[in-house]
Formats: sequence, C-alpha cells, structure tokens
Amino acid sequence: MTMDWPRAGGAQCISAELKVQPEDFQVDEILGFEPSGDGEHLFVEVEKRDLNTADVAKLLSGKLSLHPRLISWSGLKDRRALTRQWFSLHLPGRADPLPAELESPGIRVLRMARNRRKLQRGSHRGNRFRIRLNAVAGERAPVDAQLQRIAGRGVPNYFGEQRFGWDGGNIDAARDWFARGRPRMSRPRQSMLLSAARAWLFNGVLGARVAAGTWDQGLPGECYMLAGSASLFLDDGEAGSDALAQRLRSGDIHPTGPLPGKPGRGLQPGAVVAALEAEWLAGESALVDGLAAAGVDAARRSLRMIPEQLQWHWDDTALNLSFELPRGCFATALVREFCAISATDRATGVK
Repeated sequence: MTMDWPRAGGAQCISAELKVQPEDFQVDEILGFEPSGDGEHLFVEVEKRDLNTADVAKLLSGKLSLHPRLISWSGLKDRRALTRQWFSLHLPGRADPLPAELESPGIRVLRMARNRRKLQRGSHRGNRFRIRLNAVAGERAPVDAQLQRIAGRGVPNYFGEQRFGWDGGNIDAARDWFARGRPRMSRPRQSMLLSAARAWLFNGVLGARVAAGTWDQGLPGECYMLAGSASLFLDDGEAGSDALAQRLRSGDIHPTGPLPGKPGRGLQPGAVVAALEAEWLAGESALVDGLAAAGVDAARRSLRMIPEQLQWHWDDTALNLSFELPRGCFATALVREFCAISATDRATGVK
C-alpha cells in the first residue's frame, strides 16, 4: 500500500535517520491556558521518555488506584521520543499526591495544578518540536532553500503514516470491518479504525490537490478555515478578490478538505470543490459508505499547515529543527517535504 503522497516541493533533497535516540524527537505540548488553581481535577505536566501516552496513563492509574476513566489527556504523543504533556486526574476530596509518588523510570513530574474541569481531548493549542535528523546524506543548500519556502508557504497538512499502522494495516482492517458489517469490537480499536479511514480519505483528496497545485489556493466555492480555530466559512464568489487572496497568502485562512462521515452534516463546499472531492472519493466508496453507516460526523480539515518560529542549524552530519504546529498537525508531514526517512523510522509524529 503506497503512502507516498505528492509533495509540494518536489523531490526530497536529503535522506536521514530519525529517532536514533528518544531525545532526537522532543515535543512540548502547548496547553494554551493556565489551570484555574482550584477544583476536583489535578493537572499534571509529565515528561516521559520512551513511553506512549497510554503507558503513562496506565502507570498513573496504578499508582493512585484510580480508575482509568478518571484520567484524561488532550493529545497522544509518541513512544520513541522525549515529550512533555498534560494529564488530568479526577481527585475530588483527595489531597494532592507528592510528585515523587507519581514518578517512575521514564516519567518525571514537571508541574501540578488544580483545575475546575478535566482535560478534554484536543483542548491544547499546539506542540513545540525539536527534531534532530542524523546521518544526513545530500546537499545542504537545497534543504535550506526548501525550509525557507516552508517557513513562508507552509506544507500540505497530511496525516502522518503512523495513523495508518504498519504498512497501512489499519486501512486494510477498516475495509474488512466495514465489509463484515462492523461486528462488535473494543471502543479504542473501533475509534482507531474510523480515524484511520477518515485520515486516508483526507490524504487522498489533499494529494490530488497537491498534484494539481491548488492545495494552498482558493477555488470557487472553497470552504475556508480560519487559522488557529475550527471556524469555517464558504467562499461566496469572491475567490478572485484581492482581500480574500491576501488573507490566503498571509496564512489567515486555509482551504479545507473532507473528513467524511454522515452526509449533509456541517458546512459543504460549492460545486467546483465538491465535484473535485467526489471524483477522488468515488474510488473509495467502501470507506466513505462505511464511515457514514458508522454514524461518524463529517468535518473539514485545513489542507495547509504553516509552522511558527521555524529555525534550523547544521552540525557535522545532522540537521536540527525547531518549530511549532497547531494541534492535530504532524511534524513528519513537514519533514517528508525535503527528507526521506529510513524505513524503520517512518512511523513517527505527534498530533
């Protein structure tokens, strides 16, 4: 199953190894707000090394004899990485534990604070990345030029390959599950397959627009998303207007693509964009129909992401990157624009 979707910048300039050590892929979750300081929920900022988010939640549950449903987080973070993220623990009437009571090998508590509400999925503002690409092979000058372009123009907002499982196994499993009438399975497994199916369809539509050169351009009837929010608005015929074009160039708005689900839900694009999307999705009717039958709500996702504070420097045979991305965006979608990662390191990224 090929997942080599078109790149906006053309051929990759270099090859490299990623995550030789967990410290080569560092992520700081940007919460975007301060805990209230009081309430039934204890917010805990954790630094974890070589553990995934579910691993940490399980360890916290055991240490506090707390039911797993009483532990929540905003975003999933990779295992093979050094990451810092927030968890919330529902502890009404209980004293705050000491940080040392929550720590384990690979887990360090950075901060704790009370809050009136639990941490909701997708409530953080974004993530800050520090990535080291090792054993770089290729010329530096084309990479510098690509990164300059990316800093201003952004990159296609693909879902990372890890969403689809090893060699696309989650997509094969989703097709099989839909074909068998969606027999009962665990909620986490079901959620993973539905998410993978929607991501696969979105990446396909985005790839078609990258190939056509319209992934960061407005088409008549475009459904736009305001940067930094999930707010959508429909082009009312001003696709050629200077004001709309300027907003698009400045990164204030982005074109969107479909996250398929129940038909007729949410804001729909105009005829030109709808026809383009329908043409590509027609070849994936089993996944489209399966998502609708499963009752998933249709949504839209930005076709473009623009990194903030993108910086880089070289040392010996390594390239060091730092940047911020909005929540839901994958760092590897940026890296793949200019760098081919060795096969053993492809399943990486953070949302």
